[in-house]
Amino acid sequence: MPEAYIVEAVRTAGGRRGGRLAGVHPVDLAAKSLDAVMERSGLDAQAVDDVVMGCVSQGGEQAMQVGRNAVLASKHLGEGVPAVTIDRQCGSSQQAIQFAAQAVMSGTQDVVIASGVESMSRVPMGSTAMFHMKEGLGNYKSPGLEEKYPGIQWSQFMGAEMIARKHGFSKDDLDRFALRSHEKAIAATKSGAFENEIVGVDIATPEGEECHTVDEGIRFDATLDGIAGVKLLSPEGKITAATSSQICDGSSAVLVVSEQALKDHGLTPLARIHNLTVTAGDPVIMLEEPLFATDRALRRAGMKIGDIDLYEVNEAFAPVPLAWLKHTGADPEKLNVNGGAIALGHPLGASGTKLMATLVHALKARGKKYGLQTMCEGGGVANVTIIEAL
Repeated sequence: MPEAYIVEAVRTAGGRRGGRLAGVHPVDLAAKSLDAVMERSGLDAQAVDDVVMGCVSQGGEQAMQVGRNAVLASKHLGEGVPAVTIDRQCGSSQQAIQFAAQAVMSGTQDVVIASGVESMSRVPMGSTAMFHMKEGLGNYKSPGLEEKYPGIQWSQFMGAEMIARKHGFSKDDLDRFALRSHEKAIAATKSGAFENEIVGVDIATPEGEECHTVDEGIRFDATLDGIAGVKLLSPEGKITAATSSQICDGSSAVLVVSEQALKDHGLTPLARIHNLTVTAGDPVIMLEEPLFATDRALRRAGMKIGDIDLYEVNEAFAPVPLAWLKHTGADPEKLNVNGGAIALGHPLGASGTKLMATLVHALKARGKKYGLQTMCEGGGVANVTIIEAL
C-alpha cells in the first residue's frame, strides 16, 4: 500500500475568546495556515488535489463551507482547488489528517491539505458548542436517543466528572496537572520551541498593528494556589475552569502527500503516517474512548506504549490525559511535552492539526522517532494517529 507523508505542519498561536484574534474572520484565519504550508513547501496551487477542513461550529461566519471559502481567500490557492468541511467534534481536524492520508494511501490523490479552524469568539453563548463548554449541560434531545438513553444530559463536563470519579483522581491531582501544563507551555514559549510551528497573524491593537505569535491562554504567573482557588463548576464535582481546556480561536494545517509527490515536487518529509485509528464507545461518559482507541491502534500497529517516544493527548479536561496515562502505563514525562489545551487553548475544529503540528516539531527537535496523538470527541468517539519522524 502507498505511504502517506507529512511535509509541513503549522498552527496559529491561540487567541482567547474575545481576545487578540477575535477581530480576524475565521475564513481569513484558516487561510493563514493554508498559505503557510504552501509557502513553506513551495508547491503551486495546481498540485493540490483537495483541502479537508475541520470545523465544529458550522454556523454564523463559519457556515457556508468554511473550508472552500478559506481556499478562495487564500493567497496561494484559488478557484481550482476543491475543499470540504467536516465535523467530528473536537477530533475534526485529526480526522481531516486521516481522510487526507487515506486519500493518498488509496492512490486517488497525491497532495491533500488537512486543516482546521475555530473562532470561538464568534460562537454565540447558548449555542450547542458553547452551552456544553461553559455550562456542562446538554439540551440535545431526540425521541430515538430518549428511548435508548432516557433522561441523559449529553455533557462533556459531566463526562469529565465521571472519569475523575471512576479513575480515582482528586481535585488536587487535577490542579497539579493543570499547573504542569502551564509550566511546560511557559518553558516551550520561552525556549522558542514553538517557533517552527507557529505562523504569525497580523492583528490590530490599541497600540497599532502587531503580529500575534504567542499563545494568549498561557498563565505565565500560574501557581498551584491560584489554580486551586478557582471555583468548582459543580458543587459536588472536582472540575474547574482552570482544569479544563481554554476556549480558543485558531487555525492549523498539515500537508499530506504521497511518495510520488515527494519525487515530483522535490519535497522533504517530516514524518510518515504509521497508523490511523478511530473507535467509538460509551456516549455518556463520552471522553474515555482515547484509552481504548489507543489499545486498538497499538495492537494494529504491532507496537507497545513503550515504543512511542512522545504523546499528544488533548487536554479537554485534566481527567482525560490522566486516565489515559493510568490506563496505558505511559511515561508522564513523554506526555504533552510543550503543554496542552489547558494552557494553550482548544480551538475545537483546529485542535487535531494543531496538536499534530506540535507533535511533529517536538519529535524533530528531540531527535525522536515515534509519536502518538489522540483526542476525545463528543458522542464517545476517539481518533488515534501514530507517526514516524523522518
